[in-house]
Amino acid sequence: MELLGSILEAVKFLVAPICTYIDHCKKLEERMTDLKRELEDLNCRKRDIESTVEAQMGWQKEVKKEVEKWLEDVQRINDEIQMLEQKVQAVSCFSRLHLSKLVCQKLEETKKLCQCNFPEVPVIDKPSPAGVTLGTTALKGETTAKKEILNYLMDDKVGMIGVCGMGGIGKTTIMKHINNQLLEESKFDKVIWITVSRELNIVKLQKNIADAMKENLPELEDQVKWAAALTDILGKKKFVLILDDVWNWFSLVEVGIPEPTRDGSKLVLTSRSIDLCMNMGCKVVKVQPLSKEDSLNLFLDNSESSVLQDPPLEEIASHVVDECAGLPLAIVTIARSMKGVSDIREWRNALEELRKCVKSVKGTDIEVFERLKFSYDHLQDSKIQNCFLYCSLYPEDWKISRKELIEYWIDEGFIDELGTRQAMHDRGHTILNKLENNCLLERVDDGNSVKIHDVLRDMALYIKSKNGTRFMVKAGMQLRELPGQHEWEEGLEKVSLMCNSISEISPEISPKCQHLSTLLLKRNDFSMRIPESFFENMHELKVLDLSYTNVEYLPNTISNLENLTSLILVGCKKLRYVPSLAKLRALKKLDLHFTSIEEIPDGMEMLVNLRYLDLFSSRLKEIPIGILPRLSRLQFLVVSWQSRTLKIKGEEAAALMKLETFVGRFHELQDFNTYIKSIQGERPTSYKLFVGSQEKDLWSESFVKDVILCGCKIGGEDQILLPNDLRCIRISKCHDVRSLNEISFFRKATQLRVCDLIDCKGIECVLDLSVFPSSSSSLQNLENLLLSELDRLSMLVKAEAAALPTSVAPPGIFTHLKSLCIYKCPDMKKLFPFKLLQDLQNLEEIEVRSCGQMKEIIASEEERDSMGEGKDHTTTSFNFPKLRELELCDLPELKSICSTSRQMVCDSLEGIKVTKCPKLKRIPLYLVPDLVNGQPSPPLSLQRIEINSEEWDELEWDHPNAKTILRPFLQY
Repeated sequence: MELLGSILEAVKFLVAPICTYIDHCKKLEERMTDLKRELEDLNCRKRDIESTVEAQMGWQKEVKKEVEKWLEDVQRINDEIQMLEQKVQAVSCFSRLHLSKLVCQKLEETKKLCQCNFPEVPVIDKPSPAGVTLGTTALKGETTAKKEILNYLMDDKVGMIGVCGMGGIGKTTIMKHINNQLLEESKFDKVIWITVSRELNIVKLQKNIADAMKENLPELEDQVKWAAALTDILGKKKFVLILDDVWNWFSLVEVGIPEPTRDGSKLVLTSRSIDLCMNMGCKVVKVQPLSKEDSLNLFLDNSESSVLQDPPLEEIASHVVDECAGLPLAIVTIARSMKGVSDIREWRNALEELRKCVKSVKGTDIEVFERLKFSYDHLQDSKIQNCFLYCSLYPEDWKISRKELIEYWIDEGFIDELGTRQAMHDRGHTILNKLENNCLLERVDDGNSVKIHDVLRDMALYIKSKNGTRFMVKAGMQLRELPGQHEWEEGLEKVSLMCNSISEISPEISPKCQHLSTLLLKRNDFSMRIPESFFENMHELKVLDLSYTNVEYLPNTISNLENLTSLILVGCKKLRYVPSLAKLRALKKLDLHFTSIEEIPDGMEMLVNLRYLDLFSSRLKEIPIGILPRLSRLQFLVVSWQSRTLKIKGEEAAALMKLETFVGRFHELQDFNTYIKSIQGERPTSYKLFVGSQEKDLWSESFVKDVILCGCKIGGEDQILLPNDLRCIRISKCHDVRSLNEISFFRKATQLRVCDLIDCKGIECVLDLSVFPSSSSSLQNLENLLLSELDRLSMLVKAEAAALPTSVAPPGIFTHLKSLCIYKCPDMKKLFPFKLLQDLQNLEEIEVRSCGQMKEIIASEEERDSMGEGKDHTTTSFNFPKLRELELCDLPELKSICSTSRQMVCDSLEGIKVTKCPKLKRIPLYLVPDLVNGQPSPPLSLQRIEINSEEWDELEWDHPNAKTILRPFLQY
């Protein structure tokens, strides 16, 4: 029995591994299928996280290390599984056990990566700098005050400084210069700039300080707890806190500002009130008016130097400067308004006007306003003057969108109807430029917005009150309640209560404002309903803006506002119901963008004067047949494409003969083609057209003449029609074409400027000249080309049937190309054929990312050999004269940018970024030798080189001293 038991044990010992072996061998394919499925889920999550990172990345942001490590692990597991899959396809019976075990192991790793949890925000702030460098204008004669302030900042005995002076005297300008100087000198850990303005709000001030410190306050809005948190935050730093334009006394303890001088920290206030600064305990620095000499120099800097060439004119100009009383703001605005005037009679008249208006008033502020009013009067055109005055309806120090402001001007009738909406916008930009050139407005945000100086805003409100009509402006004043009935005077013309915290409108308030034409209530917290009585006595109301409020229903009394021309409800996400609009025959603009309306308002077919209609609502299911053709004057139309059930009939859109801007979605290709046929004439049209069934948010306002094709068939017999003047096209998830010139439109796409190809599985090349040789001039005007997630893309241009991957392209294809971006194209091995370089002289940006097989950016000499040109060992150069940015990221197989015998001459290069390119050992940048010492010299335009330290150490440059020369530009 013992022997039998031993035999059984031995058999079990042998059978178990055999069963395991058989199990592994049988289930190899099944486990491989499970692994692929799990990998697909992992890659979906990877794409989601990458999209989140891309959306949240910005200035001074970087990816969290754990997220970056996870993305690297996912890429590694992808590479390993790809290799494993190749082995499984060629597996022998002897290696099935080993491979099956590997598959199980990778399956567990993949599941583990899938289960990793990350925070919703995968990016963090980079180590913050000491502060923000502010834009400034040149200082003239204000150096005495600046020196005095700097001395106090360096004095350990002085903790608080008050910079005082009348409006427009230059307090803010001086402090901006000091702010920037402190950042350069690095004597303080943190330099914080906060604009306070007239309405001091402690909670807002606390939040602004915390934001500037890149710190978070407790979630609950508690002033006392926030003060304690701020005291702790600021107490850890040696700071300078600059509070600009302070009007009211406040307690440092209530805000949470530690007592200055304790550790060398400083608090600086700028204010028009000396008494305020003294009561706050500040050492006062009074900014004096400019001297006569400095005033005249500033005036001449902003007018014409030719004034000096005419002695009588110079004398009058000198007297004009005297009337400015040394105020920099007045000097600059008046000088700009007189720019280009050479008639001495106009100068004499200007002098008389200035003298008359200033002598007729008393009071410091009024005297300043009257001096500044000269520039306003000099605009002469009353409509341009009204455009300027309109800016005072915004909160103080508000950045005003140029586009939004021009839309308001059109709504108000300040811009004449010029036939097309584009012409009116052009006129609006012309007016804005004039106001900026006259220093009545300041350009900010790279020209996308404007600001009005607080003194000029006060002047605008003064002008309206002086003229008898009145604005009630309580914008951005943190109001929680609507102004009382007694404040709604009968003579009010315009009321702005935007950007407050008004949560409800009392039923007891029914303003009797018979002349009220404009009511701006946007960005408040109105909830549920607005009382019926509120609009009962506003019969002359023309512009009503309730944007970005929580209103769910509009009162029926809106139906009786028969003079209303503009009803703006953008961003009222809870708004479900709009009453009948049948009586609003004067209405020209109806904006329901991002509302929740489920059906179009009753009576909309009666709005025969409508020019602007935006129905972009996620809940809107249909536009009843027959309504759109009734709106024959429409110039601007936006409809939702987020709902699959909302269909636009091509013939209905085609009936709108005055339509200039159309953003719409077609589900059926026939409807799309019907509309395209209607706009192929000479009528001016900008458009964003969407055709397809894929649910994906592709909203963008970056381009006009824009078509988006998503998830639809675009090749074959049913060729899609595209506009002859198309400027921008995005093709996404359209898998039935191999190259762009399979679509007939692209063979004559002479106007196309922007082309995006995203996730199109069939694309093998951008242009296939082996099939369509006559289309070599296609895309000749293309400026921006994006190629993303194209799994089969292997070349840009295919020139012959048996072409190599980097086949030779005929000249003239990409001669206007400025930007080329390639992302996640796994089959691409070589980017540019060598012969294509002659066409890339306008290229400004090259960005190549996550192309797993990319080996060369520019085809090497071997390709030239294959063309019978022979091999040349002499080092030669080729030019990218306009190239500014070169970015190469996550290219594991990239070995070279070009062959060892060639160098890139990039005289305009500003930035190089190379990350995760482990096999790249050489940057072939040509460095011009200095004429004196022969040492290499980088391009004058070069600003930065972003390469991690390990890759930098391994990189080779053609000149032995290149690393030493380029190290100052290095950013790890």
